[in-house]
Amino acid sequence: MTNLTLKITGMSCAACSGGIERALNALPEVTAAVNLTTERATISYDEAAYSPEDFIAKIEKLGFGAAIPAAKSEDNDDKAKQKTIRIMRAKFIACAVFAFPLLYIAMVPMISLVKLPFYGELLDMMTNYPMYYALAQLVLVIPCMGIGYKFYTVGFKAIFRLRPNMDSLIAVGTLAAFSYSLYSIYQIYHMNFHAVHALYFESAGVIITLILLGKTLTEVSKGKTSKAIKTLMNLAPKTATLLVDGTEREVAIEDVNPGDTLLIKPGSSVPVDAVVVSGGSAVDESMLTGESLPIDKAKGDRVFAATINTNGILTVKAEKVGADTALAQIIKLVEDAQGSKAPIAALADKVSGMFVPIVCGIALLSGIAWLVATKDITFALTIFISVLVIACPCALGLATPTAIMVGTGKGAEKGILFKSGAALETAHKINVVVFDKTGTITTGHPVLVRHDVDLKTVASLERYSNHPVAKAVVNAYDGDYYEVQDFKEIVGQGVRGTIDGALIEISRGQVYKDGKPIGSFTVEDTEKPTSKEAIGKLHDMGIKTVMITGDSKAAAEEIAARVGIDEVYAEVLPGDKADIVKSLKTSNSAPPQVVVAMVGDGINDAVALTTADVGMAIGSGTDVAMESADIVLMHSELTDVAAAITLSRRTIRNIKQNLFWAFGYNVIGIPVAAGILHLFGGPLLSPMIAAAAMSLSSVSVLLNALRLGRGKK
Repeated sequence: MTNLTLKITGMSCAACSGGIERALNALPEVTAAVNLTTERATISYDEAAYSPEDFIAKIEKLGFGAAIPAAKSEDNDDKAKQKTIRIMRAKFIACAVFAFPLLYIAMVPMISLVKLPFYGELLDMMTNYPMYYALAQLVLVIPCMGIGYKFYTVGFKAIFRLRPNMDSLIAVGTLAAFSYSLYSIYQIYHMNFHAVHALYFESAGVIITLILLGKTLTEVSKGKTSKAIKTLMNLAPKTATLLVDGTEREVAIEDVNPGDTLLIKPGSSVPVDAVVVSGGSAVDESMLTGESLPIDKAKGDRVFAATINTNGILTVKAEKVGADTALAQIIKLVEDAQGSKAPIAALADKVSGMFVPIVCGIALLSGIAWLVATKDITFALTIFISVLVIACPCALGLATPTAIMVGTGKGAEKGILFKSGAALETAHKINVVVFDKTGTITTGHPVLVRHDVDLKTVASLERYSNHPVAKAVVNAYDGDYYEVQDFKEIVGQGVRGTIDGALIEISRGQVYKDGKPIGSFTVEDTEKPTSKEAIGKLHDMGIKTVMITGDSKAAAEEIAARVGIDEVYAEVLPGDKADIVKSLKTSNSAPPQVVVAMVGDGINDAVALTTADVGMAIGSGTDVAMESADIVLMHSELTDVAAAITLSRRTIRNIKQNLFWAFGYNVIGIPVAAGILHLFGGPLLSPMIAAAAMSLSSVSVLLNALRLGRGKK
């Protein structure tokens, strides 16, 4: 078996990626995952049975483009994505320029309570010059439909291939409204001036405009997916100081080979994974391990690429370079996690697969049946258009995007940034939340929590050191200092000095006077004030809480006990965090499905954030964490984790309500429009009433979605 990655173009929704995935997985001995966001297909196959060209041909046969990504094509991909975003933005603006006056012309004469500008003129035009009024709307809607032509080309191709998607939904819906409006113009031309009230050009124009806005936002979201990986790559220094026969020489990082001797000065980044051969220092490994305290390094200890040398000089021997470094492995894990994340199909996409062809079939069969029965073409056409119009899935097409737009907007207002509609949709199913410790549950800054020694004595020495433990002690002390003589800091051990003739030695927690212990102090990374409240809220929602940290087991369990965490994994390496998240996701094969959220703030959390079903990054954390996550909590408050899940639950409930409204009219109206009641002497649903019902369903959906924005909690 071998793996292949293909770049796919032309996907517009989850139905597209789902269709490609199903088609590829239907092939013997092939396992495929298609990611809509990254526009990539990851395929595992038997290279003896298939070649890459076979899969490319298969995908192209489905109506999409496919190619093997070129080496180092990231810049080209970025340029292409930026061009796509510019085009989509321009299309939306151009469409809005025509749609706004179209909506204004169509709606102002209907609003009599508030006399808007040009109310009298538009009402007079509609009443006395209905043909001009109708043609004005026709002239404005044609550019909108022209700008959105891809909805029709892609949507109808999908229908012809028996795989309707969201574009199919938009195409059928707007074309039905447009067609009926053309029919109304035909009636006006034949002196039926009342038909001027049955113009629904604005429905087609406004829906295309709103969908273009949604597509633009989606493209912007897609364009950001590679930023996390780029940021990780930029962490590694571009040069290294190479020692050759005692002479320093700056070289490009690509020219460093295993076995080379390198010099790492204070404040500089470690260029490669290496072993210390001489010197001593404290190295900040927080980007790798998540730990806020620098780790003391001496001869024989390992250091890793992109970690920071804080206060000493190190001479190291290069061990792993390039793609073999720990940082490079993290980058690969993030790439793999992003590529394997399954796309989440919107509810409307799932429904449209059955709804669109059924409605079209009913409309066509009803029209043909009445034509055969009555021999009246006008009557049959009325039935055909009535069914299409009342079943017009405009409300169905609006049900999901409007609720998601309002939900994401409400989240942004409260400092909760959902980076995609998929994240908002998935979050409602979360039943396990995994937390990083340092900087997430805790403050990320060490503080003095206990001491049984004279703090003035300790602070008097520690004020001369830059070590984080020393800073924590000095920050906790507020007073004057003893005079210190012969101060010396021993890297990796502690500080010493003479106070009033006595030798005081501090070995990072233990204090000695003339060689005898006189007390100790403890510095810890303490929990945030709201951490316990946040965990309690999640428990009230029936959600299990887990903490994963690279810290010691004792320290981790103490923090977990104080805030109420259910389960703890301690002394965990960055790559293992993702493995634990994976194991939690597959820990229960029976319903309910385990849906895992990961909450973190550091680079070391990036892989786990992308591996989880939903990644949540603390706003005060690193750019990599925020780019890897699906949701960013800008206020850095853990209570926002529960708030994000609650908002997601409300939004999904709203979407389901919208779908109910959208289908309610159709379920009742389609049989009536098809003439079922007329068969038994009952009334015939006119296209005008059908159009009014269709319009009312769209209004109901929009008003219901807007309710989401009224909540204050």
